[in-house]
Amino acid sequence: MAREHRKVSPEPLSEEAWAPFGWLPVADTDPRDGDNRLSFAWDDVHVNIIGHARAEVPQTSDGLLCQMLFRHDTHTQSVMSLDVPAVIAVAPAAQEFSGATDADSIRVFRLEPFQPVVLHRGTWHWGPFPAHADSVRLFNVQGLRYAEDNTCIDLASRELDVDVVLS
Repeated sequence: MAREHRKVSPEPLSEEAWAPFGWLPVADTDPRDGDNRLSFAWDDVHVNIIGHARAEVPQTSDGLLCQMLFRHDTHTQSVMSLDVPAVIAVAPAAQEFSGATDADSIRVFRLEPFQPVVLHRGTWHWGPFPAHADSVRLFNVQGLRYAEDNTCIDLASRELDVDVVLS
């Protein structure tokens, strides 16, 4: 396979754009409240505060390099930045990353502070990483045993380069 190089700019978060990857929580007064539900096959729902630093991933001249994606097949996950704008890369759960153009399925969204997202079970994801700060603190809801269900796809070894453009 020839090495594929793709530059992706963050897009604004909207219900429609996010729908293939999960859902956006709504106010308790919204008639749609409760239409979507979190799912934890191992009954191990867990809430904590996590963080990511820019130093965790390679930086490029105009942003960050997404070299791997992760997924959890046993549970949904919800994250929300508590302090700074962040970016998250996602791809559909069904994506296998076996073809030359599979990086085209990766989308990047900008998350503002206090803007929560929920990932469907199996959605591939990277981050959230801080858009411009050194680090981001995240409110996180996921399975306590996530490390036992943390499939990783190494994009670099599959010759897929994904630059997240932040400048």
